[in-house]
Amino acid sequence: MSPVPAVGVVGALPSGDELGRVVLSWLSTHGLAIVVIVLAALVLRALARHLIRRLTTWMTDHAHESTADGRRADLRRRQRVLTLTSLLRSASSVVIWTVAALMVCDQLGLPLAPLLASAGIGGLAIGFGAQSLVKDVISGVMLMIEDQFGVGDWVDLGEASGEVEEVTLRVTRLRSADGVVWYIRNGEILRVGNTSQGTPVATIDVQVAARADSRTVSEVLTTAVQEYAASPEGDRQLLGVPTVAGIQEVRGGAMTVRIFADCAAGEQYAAARGLRAAAKRALDAAGVPAPPVRDWDHEPPR
Repeated sequence: MSPVPAVGVVGALPSGDELGRVVLSWLSTHGLAIVVIVLAALVLRALARHLIRRLTTWMTDHAHESTADGRRADLRRRQRVLTLTSLLRSASSVVIWTVAALMVCDQLGLPLAPLLASAGIGGLAIGFGAQSLVKDVISGVMLMIEDQFGVGDWVDLGEASGEVEEVTLRVTRLRSADGVVWYIRNGEILRVGNTSQGTPVATIDVQVAARADSRTVSEVLTTAVQEYAASPEGDRQLLGVPTVAGIQEVRGGAMTVRIFADCAAGEQYAAARGLRAAAKRALDAAGVPAPPVRDWDHEPPR
């Protein structure tokens, strides 16, 4: 019985020349494709950044040229443009490198189906865990695109009101009239009341004694608001001469006269204070009687 010849393991391995040919063939096909994919991803990323930078420059210059209310509005538009640009740059980089990584995995022979399935399950889990964060970011993007408010605006967001100090993709920072700083998540903003957009109207009610002559009061107030509108403060705060609408109410021995004033954005509160002071000085100088003051500690018996 003849012995069975042993099968050597070394004989199953390719020789040095065959291994070199295999490696050279792989490098000339798949390796070259990987290099091309990486270079193409770098070129596309640089091109995307260049286009986004050009878009940012155009939008910033256009906002600077079309700004009518000065430095604050220009800062507001610049902040919105820079924030959206940062978001676009990050999103473009993620998309480009994700596609490039999948193409490289395909060239390396890695199975993409299990990888995509696991990535989909992981993304779904992360999405459920971070749905509030995604909601805040999407709401922040829409707030900036729709320009509902910006830095320097005085807004009422329901839970808090104040001057907008910063707007990011996740939160909005307000400073209220008493100095409190509020941080509000963009996803929790359900309504926005903006008193700084368009032409705000200041409503001023001036009270005098009911026995005062209404025609004299109207003439005195008309002269007072005209003089205030011609002053440096009024020229900066007002968009025209305020209107004395007339008697609003007569009750309790007092007559209320209402004044309307179209104001520049954000100046309605200062204009209302200035107009009240001007009306008070004019009425005192004209000798118009003030409304009666009731002394509750010395009420006559009924």
